[in-house]
Amino acid sequence: MSNANLGGTLTLADDLTISRMGYGAMQLAGPGVFGPPKDRDEAVAVLRAAVDLGITHIDTSDFYGPVVVNEIIKEALHPYPAELRIVTKVGARRDAQGGWHPSHEPADLKAQVHENLEHLGVDALDVVNLRLSMHGTDTDSLAEQFGTLVELRKAGLIRHLGLSDASATQLTEAKAIAPVVTVQNLYNLANRKDDDLVARCAAENIAYAPFFPLGGFTPLQSDTLSAVATRLDASPQQVALAWLLQRSATIALIPGTSSVAHLRENVAAADLVLSADVIAELDTIGQSGVNQTGMTT
Repeated sequence: MSNANLGGTLTLADDLTISRMGYGAMQLAGPGVFGPPKDRDEAVAVLRAAVDLGITHIDTSDFYGPVVVNEIIKEALHPYPAELRIVTKVGARRDAQGGWHPSHEPADLKAQVHENLEHLGVDALDVVNLRLSMHGTDTDSLAEQFGTLVELRKAGLIRHLGLSDASATQLTEAKAIAPVVTVQNLYNLANRKDDDLVARCAAENIAYAPFFPLGGFTPLQSDTLSAVATRLDASPQQVALAWLLQRSATIALIPGTSSVAHLRENVAAADLVLSADVIAELDTIGQSGVNQTGMTT
């Protein structure tokens, strides 16, 4: 059985080691990441299977559902295995129709952290990512928002801090305030605008977690990807994930699924080795100008 440990681990701090093959819990909510799942028992089974497969990095947020996903994580895995690290996000709220809205006021960021603590059933959060741009720009200052999370870290409610949907400029600003252990941005075979930031994160030992590694709600589609997958007797999704693992030593994958079978297929990508020729062939996908878009995470 393929095991997530085959993808290796990242040690980002003395008390923070994660499997490079992780799991993104967003798809455990209902359609549009809103409301309960169609099959809650299967959602619980997916999380337990992820841990059984050696995954020690689960990505979530209280605005998935909202609340629903964190409650399922708690039901499935609490009390949590000692090696498991749960990474969550703050910086957004949902409306009654499922819309996504930025929420960066210090008082509400504090409230969001406390809600994550409550719904996950923990006294401190392993990592909290500050979800940024949504409707902002990549040069907007994050000092006030990030400073709020730093206060909560000093109070012992957060162990480590990260950024989501952040620019290089914002990463520099955040690092001048406090250590940053993760960056979570849109990146995959077809979306390569963060190439320089991926390289920077590797140089600075920051985990780069690509969201929508398979294209998200607009799945990756490429004749080149399909042809490579056929030659390697693998699925296009497995090849796309393997490409990311080999792209940078500090990339940490968080593909999501609501199916145990699909989870196992994703994890199998951890032992798929791509030759230099294959990587060069796949790189032409990003150079072709193909652009995948999807809803925000």
